[in-house]
Amino acid sequence: MVNLDAIEKELEPIEYEYTWKDVILYALGIGAGNEDLNFVYENGLKVYPTFAVIPPFSAMDSIVDEADLNLLMLVHAGQKILLHGEIPTEGKLTTTGRISRIYDTGKHSVTIADAETRDEKNNLLFSNTYSILVRGGGGFGGEKPPAAGNVPPDREPDFRDEMVTLKNQNLVYRLSGDLNPLHVDPEFARMAGYDTPILHGLCTYGFAGRAILRNLCDDDPGKLKSFGVRFSNVVYPGDTIITEGWRMGGGKYIIQTKNQDEKVILSNAAAEVR
Repeated sequence: MVNLDAIEKELEPIEYEYTWKDVILYALGIGAGNEDLNFVYENGLKVYPTFAVIPPFSAMDSIVDEADLNLLMLVHAGQKILLHGEIPTEGKLTTTGRISRIYDTGKHSVTIADAETRDEKNNLLFSNTYSILVRGGGGFGGEKPPAAGNVPPDREPDFRDEMVTLKNQNLVYRLSGDLNPLHVDPEFARMAGYDTPILHGLCTYGFAGRAILRNLCDDDPGKLKSFGVRFSNVVYPGDTIITEGWRMGGGKYIIQTKNQDEKVILSNAAAEVR
């Protein structure tokens, strides 16, 4: 059973030091190319806002350990970033975090953790919220999770962007830190119930973030305030990722991402732009 004593538990600080090469490697991992020169060339380099998931990535391990979550039944259910300024192209960052809530769906448990990442001058750069579901981990009488919300309205989207992933997209993205064999080892993937290795959920998240940035922000990282999603289905290397957005007012857009078969892969999603 999930460890309810972990609620409000502070996670161990995480340090992350990086250079412009790490920024470019991440951009390549989420599909950037020659047409995205400012994100893949050190001269005038800009950082994709979704890079915010990389420095605190190992917080996932701390969350699993502190809440005593069953790894075999664990699903990364959702992710949200909140940007407090543009991310520098290099630096040494420190992330602190805590487990803020543990919900009970009746069948599953959902652990929510929040993390803040600061630079060497203690300036807050960005925040992350993690949602981690454990299949079969519910039934302990805990608080029910809030309704998901962020459902697309019944009208045509205000933008639609298609991006094709590479057959080896998984091999590039994993070099930014997520070395889970599920995304590279065919035998491991089959043991997990998949025919072939699947693409990282946060890679799909990065593709959607690129679509948002170029359609809503003129590729200006400073214009994106937040982006949160639920992970709904798997993506395979080589799939097409289709991101749609609906303007809701006040800088908010409902976001939905599908694959080439119209299967929703990122749902209940929203972005805020400045």
